[in-house]
Amino acid sequence: MTLEACAELVSRGDPDRFLAAMAAPPEARERLFPLYAFNLEVARAPWVSAEPMIGQMRLQFWRDVLAEIGAGAAPRAHEVVRPLAEVVRRDGLPLAPLDEMARARWADLERAPFADAGALGDYLAATAGSLMWASVAALGGEEGLEAPARAVGRASGLAGWLLAVPELEARGWPARPEGLADLIGTAREDLARARAARFGPALPAIRAAWRAPAVLARAAHAPEAIAAGGLEGSDFARRGSLLVKTLTGRW
Repeated sequence: MTLEACAELVSRGDPDRFLAAMAAPPEARERLFPLYAFNLEVARAPWVSAEPMIGQMRLQFWRDVLAEIGAGAAPRAHEVVRPLAEVVRRDGLPLAPLDEMARARWADLERAPFADAGALGDYLAATAGSLMWASVAALGGEEGLEAPARAVGRASGLAGWLLAVPELEARGWPARPEGLADLIGTAREDLARARAARFGPALPAIRAAWRAPAVLARAAHAPEAIAAGGLEGSDFARRGSLLVKTLTGRW
């Protein structure tokens, strides 16, 4: 029930965010790892069983946890719940974006592909977009940063989705809905506009999206690379780009 347990969960289940968090100052990691671990828990909840009722129960568990944290109840004995409660209560973190993340995952219980790119964009806004805003808020980001933070998160979520397309389609999941090219273009524009925002001490949270610009650029310029698995790039380039951005104070 420690920060280390949250970091271990993120290391195994979300290596890109783990690397970004490890590049952040220690005090930022204390806030980011519980949020990233919570994200993993709600993302996995719909898939733990072929029975939707089990997924519903797990998602409701996390919504109940958030309500209890907000009410000041003693946190449950869970490796993620206690560190999450500490972050929320110590830093006055708003619970609404976290609850939005859990509610959005109900869509996964339906096991149905997105009707169009607009539906996919809405899903990414509620999941990755909400997580990014919660992360920025946890590091002291002001309300005026909500819109750009959500836009960066949504774009980062789309980049992650595009990287997963080959595996999704190999499993028979139609992962490229109608209008995907337009969604990619909008995400790139959102990233460009967000660079004007002054994230200040919340920059380590935004840096979790460090791969998004390159992935989205490759997808826009070579759409055929999406299904072919050509968006990934080398591990050396991936880690190197994070190092450069960290050292230069960019994202």
